[in-house]
Amino acid sequence: MAIAALFCCLGFQYATWASRLPAIKTHLGLTAAEVGLLLMATGVGAAASFPLVAMLMRRLGSRRLSLVSALGLALLLLVLSVAPNYPIALVIMCCDGVLVACLNVAMNAQGAALEATYQRNVMSKLHATFSGGSLGAALLASGLNTVTSTVAVHFGVATVILLLLVGYARSGLLPQEQPAEKQQEKKSRTKWTLPARMTLWMGSAMAFGTVTEGAMNDWSALYMKDVAKASAELAPMGIAVVSVMMVMARLFADGWRSRWGDGRIVRGGSALAGAGLALALLSGGVVPALIGFACVGLGIAAVTPCVYVAAAGQGSDALTLVATMGTIGLLAGPPVIGFIANSTGLVWGLGAVAASAVFVSLCSTQIRWTAAEPDLAPEVRDRLDAA
Repeated sequence: MAIAALFCCLGFQYATWASRLPAIKTHLGLTAAEVGLLLMATGVGAAASFPLVAMLMRRLGSRRLSLVSALGLALLLLVLSVAPNYPIALVIMCCDGVLVACLNVAMNAQGAALEATYQRNVMSKLHATFSGGSLGAALLASGLNTVTSTVAVHFGVATVILLLLVGYARSGLLPQEQPAEKQQEKKSRTKWTLPARMTLWMGSAMAFGTVTEGAMNDWSALYMKDVAKASAELAPMGIAVVSVMMVMARLFADGWRSRWGDGRIVRGGSALAGAGLALALLSGGVVPALIGFACVGLGIAAVTPCVYVAAAGQGSDALTLVATMGTIGLLAGPPVIGFIANSTGLVWGLGAVAASAVFVSLCSTQIRWTAAEPDLAPEVRDRLDAA
């Protein structure tokens, strides 16, 4: 539950500022292009943070880094709410990208250590709490908007909630890395080496997987309205279908991982997401769109949890690189899809999303996955080990 609180923090913080982008745009007097650059600044911060995050992981460990970065993200909301001009807002969002990268690496390292320590698949459930945090932030934004439109009040309440989550997580996180991993990291400090080929495949799968996930959240409603010609009441159902299917799939995906193995889940799920979305785009209409979006939510949900576990098995440097590429895909992917849509149309933009999902499936064939194991309770495993 402590590690889940970290995942909830990240989802809650991300959705909190994203939900108030229209108000921030009005307050700072921004154009649509400037808003796009503001979003891109978070991706730039995440991309540039890889050496820093790797160093902090070695020096602080996942426990301390996760708490420090979560605390920083909470306080950053207050700073963003009083940003006086656009250049300062760009700097703030760039710092947000760095802190997101730090927390993303550290909390997934904690999740991977939890699976290794207790020999139970839990990573998908942890990622479900990220989606739950995003949903909670959206509901809070909607509720507070009925009371006040002031961004500072909204972000102040959100900061208090985030601080409570960090305080709850503080006492329950796992200790620092295992001795064997520490010894491996000591060797890596003295000599920097290029990432292994499989690490690069993992990073590619993660990046394109988060592009798929992030782009669907940002562009599905617009596709429903402008292309599928859905009514104003039905247009938001695109993102709702994706979100609900992702949360449900992540709640059950750990059992699927135990039964079929991570490799099959990633290959089959990403192929389902790409094929389902492609057929929906070719068919056109509201119903095919909703079915295609459901395929994306169901198929892509378990990709990031599985890749994080595989990357953690290669050491903290590999996990840092893979998580950084995932953060870049999540934050920078939607604006890139927007540029494609602006040039060629939204159908082609979402077609690129479908291609991203298929590419995840291809990348997964080059990754060495752990074999499927029965997800037994700890006491049952203890008896089997004793026998």
